[in-house]
Amino acid sequence: MRRKRGHGMKPYIRKANYYETDQMGIIHHAHYIHWFEEARVDFMEQMGYGYQKAMECGLDFALLSAHCEYKSMARFGDKLSIQIRITELTPARMTVSYDVADAGSGELRATGYTKHCYYNAALKRPVSLKKTMPELYALFEATMV
Repeated sequence: MRRKRGHGMKPYIRKANYYETDQMGIIHHAHYIHWFEEARVDFMEQMGYGYQKAMECGLDFALLSAHCEYKSMARFGDKLSIQIRITELTPARMTVSYDVADAGSGELRATGYTKHCYYNAALKRPVSLKKTMPELYALFEATMV
């Protein structure tokens, strides 16, 4: 059974910090990529298979590309909601998409995606997640759109 978007998965909520602002008083664009990573870690914890557990098993998620499109400005103190979903999944790669919105008004601040391959640090090469960690692959598959 596949979960529908957001089913059982809460958005990641965070407050924009002062140090993340630029000279114009808005959140510097580079921080959104950091927020994507925070949301991915939270997503895996919600699935019951934390990022730390994957790393302890020798798996990492090598970043292949990152894209962010800015829709409206976020400022210091804003409470933000980051909804995450896996939009592409193969045994070797996945694409994770993000919607960053104001947690109160729902106004969209940014959208984006990151592409990853599964990487075994000890072997120093990409691996098939479906073969090396079928239980994690099944969890990802269950959250697909």
